[in-house]
Amino acid sequence: MRSRIVKVSEIVIPLQIKKLKDGSHLATSRILRGLVAQGRTLAETLEIAQDVARKLIESYQEHGDPLPLSLQKQMKRKTTITHIEVPVTIPAY
Repeated sequence: MRSRIVKVSEIVIPLQIKKLKDGSHLATSRILRGLVAQGRTLAETLEIAQDVARKLIESYQEHGDPLPLSLQKQMKRKTTITHIEVPVTIPAY
């Protein structure tokens, strides 16, 4: 089996999260238009949002469309991540 090196970039996309009346969550982004994700929990919504963002960016690239300027700037920067925040869902008391 041949191994293959794949270069990847990591970017940060700000999301707006709204809790809906039915208890689910809705995520959108002002930076990446078309990103809309809804899930039963916050964690599920974030996971779906990541997937949608990835697919939207892949679509931009496949069609030769320019990414939004703020994303282009992020992709050009070479940064080392030293601090990462991860949401953890726990039962409410």
